Amino acid sequence: MSGSALIYDKEMTRYKLLWTDKEYLEAVKQTPHLSLEELRTFTQQYSDVYFHPNIYHCAKMAVGATIQLVDNVMTGKVRNGMALVRPPGHHSQRNAANGFCVFNNVAIAAVHAKNHYNLSRILIVDWDIHHGQGVQYCFEEDPSVLYFSWHRYEHRSFWPYLAESDFDGVGKGKGAGFNINLPWNKVGMTNSDYLYAFFQVLLPVAYEFDPELVLICAGFDSAIGDPEGHMCASPEIFGHLTHLLMSLAKGRLCVVLEGGYNMSSLAQSVCQTVQTLLGDPTPVLASVGSPCHSALESVQNVRAVHQNYWNCFKHIGEQELLCVRSLSFLHFPQGLHDRASVMQAVLCLLLPMAYEFDPGLVVQVLGKCNSKQEVPIWAQLTSLLQGLAQGKTLALLQVSTDMARAGLWASLSGSPGPSLGPLGTPLAENMEALEAQRQRLKSQWGLLLKTGVSSIFNDFAKP
Repeated sequence: MSGSALIYDKEMTRYKLLWTDKEYLEAVKQTPHLSLEELRTFTQQYSDVYFHPNIYHCAKMAVGATIQLVDNVMTGKVRNGMALVRPPGHHSQRNAANGFCVFNNVAIAAVHAKNHYNLSRILIVDWDIHHGQGVQYCFEEDPSVLYFSWHRYEHRSFWPYLAESDFDGVGKGKGAGFNINLPWNKVGMTNSDYLYAFFQVLLPVAYEFDPELVLICAGFDSAIGDPEGHMCASPEIFGHLTHLLMSLAKGRLCVVLEGGYNMSSLAQSVCQTVQTLLGDPTPVLASVGSPCHSALESVQNVRAVHQNYWNCFKHIGEQELLCVRSLSFLHFPQGLHDRASVMQAVLCLLLPMAYEFDPGLVVQVLGKCNSKQEVPIWAQLTSLLQGLAQGKTLALLQVSTDMARAGLWASLSGSPGPSLGPLGTPLAENMEALEAQRQRLKSQWGLLLKTGVSSIFNDFAKP
């Protein structure tokens, strides 16, 4: 079933408030009956949140809308959708309102999806400018939910001022490694920084995790012009970020509105996201280039601390090779056959260069592709490449089977790419070959830069 859904509201039953503390729920239910003075007193129990007589009604509809969206996606009524809800939810905790949030919409919906649809792998992507500590607290010991958040941190000088919001907040117990925090330690992050974070951290882990459902905490205070975020990423970037996530989980993607305090920027960002969900071509991105030094450092810290948890990072060494300048073309190493290595090449090498190049047309040449192992890879690659050139893609099939043609046609027609399954560990010799290619090309392509103290010097010190 194709299509997208715009979900506005649905009444939520008590049964569906699966994560919220019963005592807290009962207290919030009484707020419509409190006087103004009693509401002020009630509000003072919590941090950075406001209660009014209609807050319980609005908050339960926000949860209900999010759950309804998950139900529609999981039952195949729609392929994907966006829940336009208020109040937001990702700061709310089990027994406390926090940060304008009353109930944790996405966390409750994730628990509902796990219980009702027997899901064992859910990915939550939080691109709000504030850390969604409520989501982290809910799932930090749960290996079935992978939570990724980027957020202003500035070495713990930005709200919510938590040590656990830093890159070393990786989860606890069985959930260690399934909480990924990417702290921004300066403002002014651009489209290039956001893409770099996706290509170098989120997407490699997401493909290895192989989620069955993707939920986005879509806070657009991370867009340009927002008084909370002070970032420089354009609204168009959110169409591209959405597109990159649509290739996961067989396209089952639920976007849930969180923050956003500049009405113009918020409206444009929501429109770009919804248009992408509906299958419209992604917009042109201007001036994609090198990420800033601060973003490079944050990404490297995340990759290093998660090296023990994710196969895609196990090849990382403490020292980088010196820069080798070259103007020759990119050639993938011969024998790059295992899926994990291929996806590393696609996500960390091919896509960064392609986005920086900003082509007007993508020509994809498919040679011999007959095995069941190769066809899903090509279908995924085709789907990912359609985020470029506003979707203008020319596919040339030299030698192929019915299976290859069907897979390619499905991706070109907008169907989500097939699941690749758990990817495993990339072969060491393949990663060495890919690193050699990166070293050869990084002087020309900013999104191929990496960090570490030594590698910042190596990548930037050359004249």
